[in-house]
Amino acid sequence: MLYIIGLGLNVRSISKEGLDAISRCKRIYLENYTVDFPYTPHQLEEIAGKKVLPADRDKVESLEIVDEAKKLNVALLVYGSPLTATTHISLIQEAKEQKVKCQILYNASIFDAVGETGLQLYKFGKVASMPAWKKSFHPDSFMKIVQQNLSQEAHSLILVDIGLNFQDALYQLEESSKKYGVPLKKLVVCQALGTERNKVHYKTFEELKEFSGVRKPYCIIIPSKLHFFEKEFLEKL
Repeated sequence: MLYIIGLGLNVRSISKEGLDAISRCKRIYLENYTVDFPYTPHQLEEIAGKKVLPADRDKVESLEIVDEAKKLNVALLVYGSPLTATTHISLIQEAKEQKVKCQILYNASIFDAVGETGLQLYKFGKVASMPAWKKSFHPDSFMKIVQQNLSQEAHSLILVDIGLNFQDALYQLEESSKKYGVPLKKLVVCQALGTERNKVHYKTFEELKEFSGVRKPYCIIIPSKLHFFEKEFLEKL
């Protein structure tokens, strides 16, 4: 049996159903390549009551976990909600093809938590992912998604690559915005939503360049046209 279990946003937010599933498993993996965790694996082990093994991208995408689940109960723990990454969909498909039972246990994710900004969820467009730039590779297609969203008066949620520091993310954002002609005015930055360290910042781009108080995990929102209630809520932050 394969369990794919959403952890929610803080170390205590795993559900009772998730903990019950973990108690039945012989092997527990933690998917560790999509987010900068706001807690340590050891803290998670204390909550789960079992040893948790790290699972990097190669481990998950190799589908070895499905093979193990043919013989014993296996859990894959995923930060937030378990089906926001396409790799996990592939696991489910492989489990079906291999006739391995699979159960998905859902939880809260960043897509729920951004409601804390006061921005209306139905006004968000496509989600964009900002990868970390390398010396000779500067992928900026995420800004094309932002451009499309703004043309439809939709807000843009930008998920930031694991390990990418805030100031480096701002630099990538600025350089990409110049290429696509996207104005960077006032942005929303969300830090560690769903945890005790959660903060929402609403500042101009120039203010953010001088700001050093953002901790991981964080995401960036480029708002489109604001409803008067959204504007009022943000300005009171």
